[in-house]
Amino acid sequence: MRHPFLYAAQKALVFVLSVLLLSLAVFYVSRLAPGDPLISYYGERAEKMTVEERARAEEKLGLNAPVYVQYIRWLEGALHGDFGISYKYKTDVLEVIRGRAANTLLLGGAGFLIIFGLAILLGIFCAWFEDRLPDRILCRVGTISSCIPEFWLALVFILIFAVTLRILPSSGAYSVGKGGSLSDRIRHLILPLAVVVLEHLWYYAYMIRNKLLEEVRAEYVLLARSKGLGKRTVLFRHCLRNILPSYFSIMAISVPHILGGTYIVETVFSYPGLGTLSYESARYHDYNLLMVLSILSGMTVILCSIIAQVVNEYLDPRMRQGPEVEPDE
Repeated sequence: MRHPFLYAAQKALVFVLSVLLLSLAVFYVSRLAPGDPLISYYGERAEKMTVEERARAEEKLGLNAPVYVQYIRWLEGALHGDFGISYKYKTDVLEVIRGRAANTLLLGGAGFLIIFGLAILLGIFCAWFEDRLPDRILCRVGTISSCIPEFWLALVFILIFAVTLRILPSSGAYSVGKGGSLSDRIRHLILPLAVVVLEHLWYYAYMIRNKLLEEVRAEYVLLARSKGLGKRTVLFRHCLRNILPSYFSIMAISVPHILGGTYIVETVFSYPGLGTLSYESARYHDYNLLMVLSILSGMTVILCSIIAQVVNEYLDPRMRQGPEVEPDE
């Protein structure tokens, strides 16, 4: 068995090193990308600057030093909680992110709960009716829906429900002057939430279905059925319980997948969240804002991967054991 302190220290070290490497990669790649970051800060004036004015502007923003020097400066500031200002919004990047994070958490969080609440129900339903008409219909419909690109499905929904029927809004998180209206926020959330759920639901429902069917075909199930236990009892009391470790692991590793889909949906629906903000920061070369958003997304991916591994090791005692040492002959 591994010592708990060493185990926690190992995970923490992996997390810190991964975030550090991610920050280094994002910093260099963003600065090697074509474009002029001064346009983000100064607008059209940047195109009319003289050589001297441009040099002063780059010095003001810290862009005149070599890339490795810029990274060291940024890292020193980040370690003290200073991530710089947004070139586009002319304010601290954390303030900009704080104003958008709640919208993304609402959309992504609601989508995550709905997806996995329905996924396990659909997985059980399909496993119960294996190879029968309900299972075949859901498998085909689910496969088709999960293969449709998110941006295309979002545009179709906008065309149908916002343009043609005019029953739902096509963009934003709320109407002008109705930021405090819960009903108005829900109306703006329906279309993007529907796209997020439809794009990811069947992928995870199909995984749960297959894992349940693997359990149904296990030898212990045949033994239980031979002893007179009913199909319902075996499926819910034994099979479902045995796939829970895999279910929780899938939930943990799915967060980056669903988050990425949420970012795409936000951009299409002009939903004011972190996805739209990430697109704007990359488009306008808002380096400081792009750095923090990329690191936050990367930290989410890394942390969820670690959590999935920890959950698996906690639920499956065999994974907690260290490597076995062969005895000396």
